[in-house]
Amino acid sequence: MYTIHLAMTLLAVYIGYMHANSVLIEQAPFVFVCLIAAILLPVTTYNRNKSELLQGELNDANKRISELVKLEERQRIARDLHDTLGQKLALIGLKSDLVAKLIRQNPGRAEAEIDDVRQTARNVLKELRELVTQMRGTHVEDEIFRLRQILKAADIEFALTGDPKLANTSLLNENVASMCLKEAVTNVVKHSGATTCAIDIEQTPSELRIRVRDNGIGLGSGPSFL
Repeated sequence: MYTIHLAMTLLAVYIGYMHANSVLIEQAPFVFVCLIAAILLPVTTYNRNKSELLQGELNDANKRISELVKLEERQRIARDLHDTLGQKLALIGLKSDLVAKLIRQNPGRAEAEIDDVRQTARNVLKELRELVTQMRGTHVEDEIFRLRQILKAADIEFALTGDPKLANTSLLNENVASMCLKEAVTNVVKHSGATTCAIDIEQTPSELRIRVRDNGIGLGSGPSFL
């Protein structure tokens, strides 16, 4: 099909110039461009097919990376649960068996062991809550990385001022700040029509201030504060 297309194009141009076709003569630059396009058609098709193939491979690689990240996260959670809770739950079981044996022979020691079991159970509950909080929490540094990718995909220039790695902020507060950041940048992408977006982070021992600025036409003028 390419050979037929190229041959017909060359034949049409040749016949046109042989008969001194005025339209072809006047449009010589356009005819030249059409000839170049016809000649380079296989190259263009090859590059497009190669680009689509590479894009498919990239998508497959991203899916594989995502699966590996999930697998690693599951393994990390399993290790944390085993290291944090497994040993202490086993200790509670052993101490409970000991209390059952001592409750008649040595009530005083049994009571002390019960107190120890109670304290261990409280520690386990506390560590479990901390572990769940860490699993659910999102650090501002990680959120900034994701937002950078979103803005890049939206062709919006991104600028960051300050250190996103927060030192004096609890995970709970970081999680709240991350959600606010995500909502603010989502609004920039969807509604502002901006070409630039900047995030400024200011930290003090007692305060965290995050400012999101863009050059779009959002709901109001001026920067947003978190």
